This record gives sequence, C-alpha cells and structure tokens, in this order.
Amino acid sequence: MAISKAAQPQFNPYGDDDPVPEPDGGPWAAPVAAGPLSAVLRLPGSKSLTNRELVLAALANGPSLLRAPLHSRDTALMIEALRTLGTTIEEVPGQGGFGADLLVTPGELFGGSIDTGLAGTVMRFLPPVAALALGPVAFDGDEAARKRPMRTTIDSLRALGVDVSDDGRGALPFSLYGTGAVQGGELSIDASASSQFVSGLLLAAPRFEQGLRLRHTGATLPSLPHIEMTVTCLAARGVIVENPEPGLWIVPPSEIQALDVDIEPDLSNAGPFLAAALVAGGTVTVQGWPEHTTQVGARMADILRDMGGRITQTPDSLTVEGGQGIHGITLDESSELAPTVAAVAALADSETVLTGIAHLRGHETDRLAALVAEINALGGDATETDDGLVIRPAQLTGGLWHAYEDHRMATAGAIIGLATPGVDVDDIDSTSKTLPQFVELWKTMLA
Repeated sequence: MAISKAAQPQFNPYGDDDPVPEPDGGPWAAPVAAGPLSAVLRLPGSKSLTNRELVLAALANGPSLLRAPLHSRDTALMIEALRTLGTTIEEVPGQGGFGADLLVTPGELFGGSIDTGLAGTVMRFLPPVAALALGPVAFDGDEAARKRPMRTTIDSLRALGVDVSDDGRGALPFSLYGTGAVQGGELSIDASASSQFVSGLLLAAPRFEQGLRLRHTGATLPSLPHIEMTVTCLAARGVIVENPEPGLWIVPPSEIQALDVDIEPDLSNAGPFLAAALVAGGTVTVQGWPEHTTQVGARMADILRDMGGRITQTPDSLTVEGGQGIHGITLDESSELAPTVAAVAALADSETVLTGIAHLRGHETDRLAALVAEINALGGDATETDDGLVIRPAQLTGGLWHAYEDHRMATAGAIIGLATPGVDVDDIDSTSKTLPQFVELWKTMLA
C-alpha cells in the first residue's frame, strides 16, 4: 500500500522545529524514461582528485597545471580558499570540454577568512594547510556544515601545537593562528567519522618540519580507498608515504614536486547515469573511464553487475546494459555510492542490505535517515540499522523527494523518478556541488 508523505515521520537535518527549505526555483519533475536507453556520455572531472591536486599544487615547489579539472561549487570553494591563503590560480584554455584548465602557482601562505560551504574536502583538507600560514585563519561554512563533525581536525592541530579556537564546539566556525610552520611528529587520531581527517593531514604532512607519523586509533576506518587516492597523489609528486601496518602512515618531510596532472572523470558522479541503464533498460556508456584508478566510483561496475546489469569495459569506456531485471544485493562499505545503490535497490525484486556505512550520518546530511524517510514516503520499505540500511521490494508512487542540500540525495531521487511517475526533487540545484551539468546530462541521456 502506498504511504503518503504526510503520514511519514519526517527526517529534518535543519532541526526539530525548522521546515525543510524549498528551492527558489521550485521542485524539479524527474523525467520518466520513455523506453530503453542508448546513451554515450562524457562527464566532468573527479571532485576528489581535483581538490586533492589543488591542495598539493598549492604546497608544491613550483607551478602545476591541472588539465580537465572539475568546475563545481566544491572546487570553486577550494580555489577561492587557496587564493585567500596566497596561492595564485589562473584559468587557462584547455581541452577538457567542461571548462578551463587551472594553472596553480604556490605563494607565501598568509591568513584570511575561508568559506567552506558544505564541502568536506575544504573544511578538512585546508586547516592543516592554514596552520602553515603566517597569521590568523577563520573557517566557517553553510548552516548545515556546522553540523558536520570536525573535532578530529581541531584536536589534531592542537596536538601538533597549533593554536585553535572553537569555543569547545568541535565544529565550525573555528579559527587558528598560523606561525608559518608546524613541527609535526607523532600523532594519534580517531578518524572513524571520516577518512578525510586522515587525508587532510597527509596532504600537508610533507611540509611539517618533522613530517608526520599518523596512527588511526578507532575501531573502523571508512572510505579507505579515498586515503589510498591521497597516498597515490602524493607519490606522483615525489612523496612516498609508508604504510607499514593498517592504520599507520609515515610521511617524511620533503618537497612536494610541481606536476602537470590529467584529472580523471568523476566515477561516483557517473554512478547515477550507469544505474539508469539498469532502471530503464538499454545501455549507457561513460567515455574516458580509466583502466586503473583509485576512485571508489569504479566499484559501480561490479555493484551494477551484481544487481542484474551486463558490463562491458574497454580501455576508454564503461557500458552498462539493463533490461534483465533489478536484483537486491548484500553490500559492505559502499561509502558515497550508497545513495545511488539505495535508489536502485528501492526498485529491485528482492531485499538489499547495505552495511559498513554508519559514517554517512555525518555527510552533507544524515544520508541513512534521509534515504529511509524519502524511500518510505514514496511507498517504499526501507529501515535503518546500526551501520546501514535494509531495503525491501515495494510498489513506489510519486511524491516530493527532499534532497536536504545533498547532491547525492538529489540524484537518487532522479534515479527513482526514471521508473516512478510523479517524483519531484525539491532541490535539484544541489547537484551543482559536484556536477553543475547534471540536469543537462540527464536530459541528454534520455533523449
């Protein structure tokens, strides 16, 4: 039986008494697929890679050129923040197809005010960089960003001798006073809430006077592939990070080499498009798919195969073919792919169990609570567990899908809308966080 939106207990990340805000432009009617797809797409660059390379380029020993970078809200916030700290970043002509290349020239680091928006990479990667600056640096962001966990970063900097003021919040806003250098050395942290705490420290660690010997003390460490991505980016610039045992990273003090870098397409952003082939039938091909990558989004190929898709990969593309049904799966540690997987699972013919994703409660919104609330509001059957979700088959109906200012929640609504008439996403513009061209590319896929 369909369950009306009004009958559902509503998850609200903005507080118990505040209504979930609607966008100025009104809801976006998610288009229903008229038939099997036959789409070939090329997507903009990886947000994770673009922001890591921007930080490393700003700390390098000379200019670096980033070719085919992502241009989105998250990367714009990173660029503006680095400029505030004294880095010169220029747009230069490129061949990426989604905007200019970026020429990054390091400069002397100094203080200023940084707007993190809702970008986890900005709020967690830049405080260790700012600690290398000379002068005060203030951090703040969107209202929802003030709910994201930051205590590990703040406590880490204090343990390294950096003067940080947060009035005991362990969250934004906070400020620090950089003295132009960080001693470094031994540091133990609990990064159970986000791998970004580890990556942020590793990116700046080569510039610490004693480097860094970083140990994770928590019981779990989510999104380990993102840490491996950070280590790979550092290695390409001449910084070899030792990982002698799980949860221990040793970074020597060293120069970060200037490097011209080609940014891969964002494979996590490719997920909803590839999933569309499973939902609507037919084929979707993403061009520029790398043969070898550290991006967690590469897992979508295996996930969609397990859910009923046929996968074809060439040296430069990945194709998903649907039409053979959608099947539930049991999947551990799906990380940022979980909203895409959950949306497909809501349309599957058997139960899906997602585990190892408790940390998603601290992302742009509490994604576990949000997914349960929105799937159930459309007549679905989703429940939350200690560390994940259980989604069972149900007949979905149309209704308003709330994005909670979260780009991956917005795209999850679009996926369900392919097979469910009447789904309206309240804030499709939230996709500008990592993919400003989402609506245009979605329409192209369906054309």
